[in-house]
This record gives sequence, structure tokens and C-alpha cells, in this order.
Amino acid sequence: MPDADRTAIPGDRLTAHAAGQPVVGAAFLDGTAAFALAEGEVLLVAGAAPRRVPVHDGGVLATATNGRELVTGGDDGKVSAVSAEGTVRVVATDERRRWIDQVAVAGDAVAWSAGKTASVRQRDGEPKSLDLPSSVGGIAFAPKGFRLALAHYNGVSLWFPNAGAKPEFLEWHGSHLGASFSPDGKFLVTAMQEPMLHGWRLADAKHMRMSGYSAKVRSLSWSADGKWLATSGSEQLILWPFQGKDGPMGKQPRMLAPMQARVVAVAFHPASEIVAVGYADGLVILVRLADGAEVAVRRPDGQAVTALVWSARGDRLAFGTEGGEAG
Repeated sequence: MPDADRTAIPGDRLTAHAAGQPVVGAAFLDGTAAFALAEGEVLLVAGAAPRRVPVHDGGVLATATNGRELVTGGDDGKVSAVSAEGTVRVVATDERRRWIDQVAVAGDAVAWSAGKTASVRQRDGEPKSLDLPSSVGGIAFAPKGFRLALAHYNGVSLWFPNAGAKPEFLEWHGSHLGASFSPDGKFLVTAMQEPMLHGWRLADAKHMRMSGYSAKVRSLSWSADGKWLATSGSEQLILWPFQGKDGPMGKQPRMLAPMQARVVAVAFHPASEIVAVGYADGLVILVRLADGAEVAVRRPDGQAVTALVWSARGDRLAFGTEGGEAG
């Protein structure tokens, strides 16, 4: 859609801050926006006076949040959790100081990976670890029950940390670099090294292939009701239908908001069928599924969007870019 036809959010409703470093991830911690920065700091923004909190002795590699803390994994071998007040809690330190490649959080439980080892810890409990056949490419908590999906080479391991049973293995050849459960827990989707997604219907391990992308898919986001999966990886927003028991099997995706630049970040609104979409040129727009209407949030400046997240109430949207702008 040409710029002249796209509604724009008034400039006084956008507040930008110069982070000075690429933004790795973002979260809302109650009323505070938290931005994880590439060189080991977290920028906390509440009102007009942002402040920086040193968290890692090195770079931040991964982030996740439970709405109360921003959990970060660093190349210093530490898993840390930062509160809205700026308190830093060290969740774990890898004995060999390996890079913390992946993190995930659900309630008081934090999961992370270092190389081929995945670990999980309840807030006051001892860590539990599992060695995988290859490096962990993605971690996700199931929405129901204390279960983890661990993506790695040639498939995904489904692990119950509190059970002594061997993890269930879902096989599909190739390198799996991310994992995401549908909100109802019926489907599991992974991003592949190739420009495609793979998925399973967990009731019977039925395979689902979702292809046609121009680039690797790096961002996934489910609608609140689980009916749609929004993805990056193309020059338009790709939405896969998950309304029925077969998910997207035999169905075509819906495609909205085509641009010259590639979609690199997506975030569904927590209650409405509206998707925030970030592009490789820095453009951020909101797209309404009902009619495809677009609202421009941020004009392109050549710096790719690296983080997009809604507040819990859906009244604020935070973004970050590789050029070091947080807003």
C-alpha cells in the first residue's frame, strides 16, 4: 500500500530513546518498558527518565519475559533476570562459562541452553539438565503443564523435567532453530534453517510443512485465540490458519501488508486480531486482519526492527532496532 494511503499514528504518540546499541529484545514489566541491549545492558523506560542497568559482562544473546522480569542469556555464561525496579537476579551460571544461546520463561520457571545442554529451574529449586544430540536451537514451554520443547538437529525433544521418563522425540530431518506451541497446546511449530516452518499435531505427531518463504523465519506470534500464526520471512505478513483440528494442512496462508523490505518481526495484539509488523528497513505498522487496514507506527530509516512487544493490556507497543533506537 502506498504511503499516501496508509494511516499514520500521530508523532506525539511515539516516544523514541537512543539506546546507543542494537536492541536484542524487549518486554513490558508492569508499567516499565525494558530493552535488552547487545552489549550487556538493559534500558528501563518509565516516564521521561530512562536508566541503564548493567547485567552481563559481555553481550546479550537471548531474552524472554513473564511480565514481571526480563530474563536474559549472555556470552558470559550467565542467565539473569531484571525487574522493573532495576534489580538484577542471577538465575544460573554455566560451570564452563559457555554462551547462553536460548532462554524461555513460564511463571517462576526459567529454561536455558548452553551448547548441547538444556536446563530448567524453578525459582527456589535446583536446576535440572538434559543433554541433547546437538546444540539447542530453540526452547518453548508448553502452555499447559511443566513440559519443554527443545528444538535441535533433526527434530524436537519434548521433556518433562519432573519425570524420569526419556523425552519424547519428534523427528524431521534438518536443523530446527526455534520452537513455539499453539496457545491451546495442540500444535508445535519450529523454524528451520531453510526458509520454511515445520510443525506437528501433538495428538498423533502428524507432520505439517509450511513453505514458500524468501528467507529464514526468525519471528513467530500466535493470535490470542490460537486461530492464526503470524510469521516473518517474506516481503509481506504471512498468516497461517489454525482454526481446525488439522491446522494449516491443505490450506493456503493469508498474506497482508506487502512491502519492498522483508518482514523481520511480528507481534500479535494480546486481545484483538491486530498484528504489529516490523520490516528490515525500520518500518513498523499495525495490520488489522478483518480488512487488512494498516496504520504506520514508525517510518523506515534503513535500520532493521529487532524487537516488537505489546504490553499485557495491549495499550502500548515497544520496538527496538539494530541501529540502537528504542521506542
